[in-house]
Amino acid sequence: MPVAKPGTALVVGASRGLGLALSREWLSRGWSVIATVRGGSHTDLHKVAEQSAGRLAIEQLEVTAPDAVNALRKRLSGSQIDLLFLNAGVSLGAGDRVDSISTEEFNRIMVTNALSPMRIIEALGDLVRPEGTIAAMSSSLGSVSLNESGGWEVYRASKAALNTLMRSYAVRHAGRNLALVDPGWVRTDMGGPQANLSIEESIPGVVDALEALAGKPGLRYFNYRGETVPW
Repeated sequence: MPVAKPGTALVVGASRGLGLALSREWLSRGWSVIATVRGGSHTDLHKVAEQSAGRLAIEQLEVTAPDAVNALRKRLSGSQIDLLFLNAGVSLGAGDRVDSISTEEFNRIMVTNALSPMRIIEALGDLVRPEGTIAAMSSSLGSVSLNESGGWEVYRASKAALNTLMRSYAVRHAGRNLALVDPGWVRTDMGGPQANLSIEESIPGVVDALEALAGKPGLRYFNYRGETVPW
């Protein structure tokens, strides 16, 4: 059966862009939200929290730091989450290539986009109700079969790695409701001004698609229109 709405969503990586928009969208639908930011600076998410009547709680988290992840797990001990969404990610843009990137930058992208989300899912997954959803922001660029144009080489590799790691997680956690989400090419700091979608065109569709899959076991890879993305 679908998870009763509204529920509680935990959004990792929400200080700006798509994570901030996701937090706003779930709040607008009556959900309570726990959202993470890096560092202690005041962000647009804090402004939203000030107007949320206590339904938005902010936690600090550096997603690439295992000690910080463990500390967040301890702070949230006893919490029950209906939806865990991993959003944090980095990119060098369309021109990134393996023949020009440094080892340090390659490692940074892979750790941030693939290893860190899975570490957080491993650490926080047991806080998600059995019928709840665990989701990660992927991309159609992570589809191996759709890669006919090249570009975004390291970013593609990091999202393909994330997809593969989620498939392995799904094998070990059969019966969980799991999702990999392609939000489309969205005009954000990461997507750039030339992207073909606004946040308002992408994020409500992402949330609609997640709600449609609530309570349905298995791993699905889909876009903001709810359409399946090929692996």
